[in-house]
Amino acid sequence: MLHFSRFKIGFVVLVCLMGVLATLPNFFSEQTLKSWPTFLPHKQLSLGLDLKGGAHLLLQMDSDELRKDWLKSLRGDVRKQLRDARIRYTGLGQTKDLVRVKLVDPSKLDEALRRLQQIRQPLGNAFSGGAGYDVDVEEGSDGFIHVEPTTAGMQQRITHAVTSAIEVIRKRVDNIGTAEPSIVRQGVDRILVQYPGLDDTKRLKELIGKTARLTFHDVHPTMSAEEARQTRVPLGFVIYPDADQPGYEHLVREIPIIYGEDLDAAQPGFDQDTGQPIIAFRFNQKAAVEFGRFTSQNVGRPFAIVLDNGVKSDGTPDIQVLSAPVIREPILGGSGQISGNFSVESANDLAVQIRSGALPATLTVVEERTVGPSLGADSIEAGEWAAVVGGIGVAAFMIFAYGLFGIFALLAVLVNLLLIIGTMSMIGSTLTLPGIAGLILTVGMAVDANVLIYERIREEMRNGKQPISAIDSGFSRAFGTIIDSNLTTLIAAIVMFWLGSGPIRGFAVTLSLGIFATIFTAFLVTRLMVALWVAQQKTRKIPAPL
Repeated sequence: MLHFSRFKIGFVVLVCLMGVLATLPNFFSEQTLKSWPTFLPHKQLSLGLDLKGGAHLLLQMDSDELRKDWLKSLRGDVRKQLRDARIRYTGLGQTKDLVRVKLVDPSKLDEALRRLQQIRQPLGNAFSGGAGYDVDVEEGSDGFIHVEPTTAGMQQRITHAVTSAIEVIRKRVDNIGTAEPSIVRQGVDRILVQYPGLDDTKRLKELIGKTARLTFHDVHPTMSAEEARQTRVPLGFVIYPDADQPGYEHLVREIPIIYGEDLDAAQPGFDQDTGQPIIAFRFNQKAAVEFGRFTSQNVGRPFAIVLDNGVKSDGTPDIQVLSAPVIREPILGGSGQISGNFSVESANDLAVQIRSGALPATLTVVEERTVGPSLGADSIEAGEWAAVVGGIGVAAFMIFAYGLFGIFALLAVLVNLLLIIGTMSMIGSTLTLPGIAGLILTVGMAVDANVLIYERIREEMRNGKQPISAIDSGFSRAFGTIIDSNLTTLIAAIVMFWLGSGPIRGFAVTLSLGIFATIFTAFLVTRLMVALWVAQQKTRKIPAPL
């Protein structure tokens, strides 16, 4: 056990050196790191919201809007099913809670119910125990057929919408900078967003709070919006305001030609002729074919690019026509550009929103606060003092109890910390207050591992073994005990990382890295120092007090 080959010595030294180099950038400013050679590590340890400060937003999904959109979709499904079955109907509409339709011929009721039941989707989640449907279809007492979302179906809809919204928010927030945001679900319909290092929540709210549902619509060929308001809006058409010209409106078909989900890419850019900011987009293959067909059939007519940003603060819909260009020739390439009254920042933000996908419903800020960096600085300063006082106490105990071997253990603990911080810097992990707690716990575990080894050596010496043999047996026999104790802790850390979120995961990452670093330093670094000391000293005696 005390014999080290040159290869093993080189491996241990190389790992320790890599840990030192990976940790080194944390002691220098970003400006200094820019002047470093490219082959040296440049990544610094990211600090969490509780240490660095930043923005904290608690968002709530508008479940009423989600239900309204679902009912609107169900109304379209009812219309399609009855038309396909050639069943005449009247009074198709929706209330706050359901869609209802009345048949012209009551004798067709059974067939209509059978066709409308095809709209239902089976539930297969924890809300319903794997049974039931998301929609109920039945004949109402008022003579109408009622199509109503079930409670379990609505809960599933909200769950899926929140999950989708978290992914959309994550894509949008990742475009702000390199910090690691924490985006987690809270309760049934709330999402917590924490972004370290951001001292202004305004842009964050604007970026993640907008629905940003982009759609492409057919414009009415003969009637203007002004004429429609004076007479009556044609069935299937709606009026939307123009984004650039206040007071001007467009009469467009309600059902889009192409949805924003069919966009493959959206990037900010500049118009080659005017130099104004634009947004260049590209459709996927299916949408490109559909758009090419539409533009081929409607040359000389305009089409509208509509942006739905959900609901304004006053409760009115925030839907605008970004652009309504005239089709000069068929657009067969599946790409184009959106021009408007954009600034460079607004074009970039809108491109991010479109590229990341639309939110399924409006998100309302229910809690907003900014955590100042002074709180994090105070926490770090308090942690530094705790580390200094605790470190002095541990060092004094180890040296008093184990003498020179105690110094070896302290050096191994130092290497342990460098390996953890260096690894976290390289993989981009975020350090939070719970992470600091994980570091402190790791120091205790590392010291404990060395104490177990040294006590085992003392026990072997009391049993009459020679010093060298006792050292060898101490490392060998303590190995199993240390592995068992660290393995149980590692299992707990894995479970915390799997089931936890945010700071809990940060603690789990720090603790897991600390376990591997502890095993490495206790059985390779400490043992290497002891082996080198044994090889150099001539008395073959263990120094007091060990």
